[in-house]
Amino acid sequence: MSKLEAILNQFEQALQRLEEVLKEPKNSIIRDSAIQRFEFSLDLSWKSVKAYLEDKKGIICSSPKDCFREAYRQGLIEYSDAWIKYVDMRNETAHTYKEEIVDKIYAELPEALMDFMNLLKALK
Repeated sequence: MSKLEAILNQFEQALQRLEEVLKEPKNSIIRDSAIQRFEFSLDLSWKSVKAYLEDKKGIICSSPKDCFREAYRQGLIEYSDAWIKYVDMRNETAHTYKEEIVDKIYAELPEALMDFMNLLKALK
C-alpha cells in the first residue's frame, strides 16, 4: 500500500467517525467528541492533499492553507474560503475553550463533513 493509499484510508475512516458522531443527539460530550473528530479529519484532509500532490503532481506544499490553495489550483476543490475557515476553526478549538466558540464551530461541522467527503472523492 502506498503512502497516499494509506493516508486516504485513514481520512476515510476519520470521516466515518465524524459522520457517526454527528448523527447523535447533541449534548456536551457529543459536541466535544465531534469537534475532536473534526480536528482529526481536518488534519488528515490536508495531509491527504499533500500526499496526493506529491505523488500525482510532483508538487510540494508544507502547510494546510498552502495545500488547500494548491488543491484549488489543481481542481481538487472548488474555490471557497471554507477550507481556510476550517483551518482557523481547528486552530481555535485546539488553543481556546469558550462555550460560545465551541457551539458555533459544532454548528458548522455538517457542512465541513460534506466538503471533506467531496475532497475524498476527488482524491480517489
